[in-house]
Order: sequence, then C-alpha cells, then structure tokens
Amino acid sequence: MTEHDDFEVLYTRYLHACNAHDVDAMMDFYAPGITVNDVVMPPEAVAAQFPPLFTAFPDWRWDIRHVWTGPDTIALHFTVTGTHRGTFLDVPATGRTVRAAEFTVYRIHDGAFTAVWDLMDTAALLDQIRGAA
Repeated sequence: MTEHDDFEVLYTRYLHACNAHDVDAMMDFYAPGITVNDVVMPPEAVAAQFPPLFTAFPDWRWDIRHVWTGPDTIALHFTVTGTHRGTFLDVPATGRTVRAAEFTVYRIHDGAFTAVWDLMDTAALLDQIRGAA
C-alpha cells in the first residue's frame, strides 16, 4: 500500500465519522494547532463548527466525486446534500432538500489533519433553501 492509499484509507475513516455526525470521532483526526482556511484552531473549535450544521440538516451527507493525493495532501470534490430542518445562517427551516458542491484540501502529517482549506458553494445552498433556485 502506498502513502497515497493510506491517505485515502484515513480519509474514508474520517468521512464515515462525518456522515455519521460523530463529532467526537471527527475530532480525533485533527492535529493540535490545525489550521482551517489559514486560521490556527484547537481541534475542539474545529469540531464545534459541525453541530449547528447537523442540527439544521439532520441528514447532511458528503459524497466524494473526485479525489487527488499529493506528497502530504489529499484534495476532494464533494456533493453535499441535506434536508433543511433547522435554522441555517438565519434562515428558518424550510424542509427543502439541498445539494451543493464542496472542495476541500487537507494536509496530513503522522495520520492527522494539520491544515484544511475548504470551500462550499454556500450561495447555491442559500438559494435552494430560500426557494430561489
């Protein structure tokens, strides 16, 4: 197995925790002092970003469309889906199902994520929950 295969195995384990909405298990993948979009954060702060998303979209799910690996990185293109059942970015629940693109790059060292750069099409998501799409 190559290091790149190891990265994909590691990420598959992380994605399983994400799609199970298991924030404690997700936090195990974050290195101390991880940077998220160039901001240093403790793992607990990274993990704390997810419960509001999972409350707003109880069936939120990431599905991988493409994967690329580099010497110390894994990059992914996802489709994210969910049903809007709680307030999200000040928009009360609508019951609408949403679908959006997300791109994320992770730097990996010693089996943990040391840096993450993430971009989701939040505008498309908001258009869908507001009924504009």
